[in-house]
Amino acid sequence: MPALQGKADRPKRIVVRIHSAPPHHNAGGEWALFSMLRPLAERGHDVQVWLSRYGKARDPYHVDGIMVIPLAARLDFGSAVRHADVVVSQYENVPAAGALARGYGIPFVVLAHNPAPVIFKNIAAGSTALVVYNSMHLQAEAEALFAERPKWLKPSKTLVVRPPVFAADYATTPGDLITMINLNREKGGDLFWKLAARLPEHRFLAVEGAYGHQIVRDLPNVEVIRQVPGDQMRDQVYARTRVLLVPSHVESWGRVGVEALASGIPVMATPTPGLSESLADAGIFCEAGDVEAWEASLRALDDPAEWSAASGRALQRSKELDPSGDLAAWVEAIENL
Repeated sequence: MPALQGKADRPKRIVVRIHSAPPHHNAGGEWALFSMLRPLAERGHDVQVWLSRYGKARDPYHVDGIMVIPLAARLDFGSAVRHADVVVSQYENVPAAGALARGYGIPFVVLAHNPAPVIFKNIAAGSTALVVYNSMHLQAEAEALFAERPKWLKPSKTLVVRPPVFAADYATTPGDLITMINLNREKGGDLFWKLAARLPEHRFLAVEGAYGHQIVRDLPNVEVIRQVPGDQMRDQVYARTRVLLVPSHVESWGRVGVEALASGIPVMATPTPGLSESLADAGIFCEAGDVEAWEASLRALDDPAEWSAASGRALQRSKELDPSGDLAAWVEAIENL
């Protein structure tokens, strides 16, 4: 990833609270977070990620040069917050991390990946320095929610940072498989297996996800592999993929779809607000319950001309989603707190 120019004039101590982290937990929200933390570390800021759940790791370790502190390693998170310049959190850690930061008068930053009311309620609890939305549609949903509930305090400063994907980290020559990543029900795992059964002459790749009950069945044309760390996705997944399926019932952005675009891999997806925004005209959209439409679209991509046209749209959309501008705005916002 290209570094932002120079070092910060006043390096900050940035303490981050999340439940789990790569390489043991590989989900889009966590990889997006580390993509946002990397340029801060490159600018000379002291960035520490503190985990709130017990996991496999027992000792501190580094991801992309950023210190990760497992729950089993240290229990003094409160002290770390007290001595921080900025506290950042996301998902279920927002209420507790926010309370600690506010108690010590430390600027608190929330990364909002979904419109969960509990998150926005705690954003509105007061003195949230910055709220970062992962998409324009999520920002609009939040604005509508704050307007409906006038007793809630609307955050004074907001920013949209789309989950950063640098194409060079993922670009490869596409393979020949129809792939889906994360086989839980909300991601559309049932549909994947229906399609594999309907298309026995096609070969499929099923990549288990980091969370949710994984729907795994036994079909001769399907290879199932365990979850793959983000920095290995290019070689282990996208280099083997001809078409990516993202049949999610709920998706606020859809990072894996954007990763696949970098290789010109056509992405078939449900038209959730997030996937519609991220994939734009590069997406091939089918409703979640319309198995016939998904099958017909996959068969259409067997035509080399159809696949080539879809691949070209994917590459163009990947260029449009270059994250450099979003990250520069993010770093500036943090340094100005």
